[in-house]
Amino acid sequence: MATIVYIDGFNFYYGAVKDTPYKWLDFEALCRRLLPKDQITKIRYFTARISSRPDDPQQANRLDTFLRALGTFPLIEIHEGHFVTRPTRMALVNPPRRGPQTVEVWKTEEKGSDVNIATYLLLDAFQHRCDTAVVISNDSDLAEPIRIARSEVGMKVGIINPHKPQFRSRRLQGTFFKQLRHNVLAQVQLPPTIHTSQGVIRKPSAW
Repeated sequence: MATIVYIDGFNFYYGAVKDTPYKWLDFEALCRRLLPKDQITKIRYFTARISSRPDDPQQANRLDTFLRALGTFPLIEIHEGHFVTRPTRMALVNPPRRGPQTVEVWKTEEKGSDVNIATYLLLDAFQHRCDTAVVISNDSDLAEPIRIARSEVGMKVGIINPHKPQFRSRRLQGTFFKQLRHNVLAQVQLPPTIHTSQGVIRKPSAW
């Protein structure tokens, strides 16, 4: 059973590893643990480069280091979207009785990842590159491409929810469903040091 896995990087980060010591994740090992009977032919990882904030000047470097580490795995293909930052006026949660009811903030949004996941999912489906697709995400925007891959191509599409069970999106209807158990993350970490032909990749100290 040839299987391609589609990982929504930021959805996974915020649902599974943010504020944990398990960010230095071996996604190939994780996918094999979650799908032990599948022949995984490709893992598509969708993310976007970020810019460091003044309160966290090493943020971008940590992500770049992690993407370099993932790039050492032949099965993993990285697909990049982008971030858009713009000033936006938003309403205050607890506005004062007198004075402004809104405040201007910088709003940063990731663009492209959900479209990229949908595009590659349908491309792989219509070109019959796999028998099974597995989407690791809880983003309800992916409901329609998943439905089309199942109904128009007849492909099996599994959903793995990286968020807590109570936050599972019921709009994502796959052929099968699995809940990511967070206790497995500690068992599928990358080694602290990775030696490559281009040099050494070290786990960021803040991770």
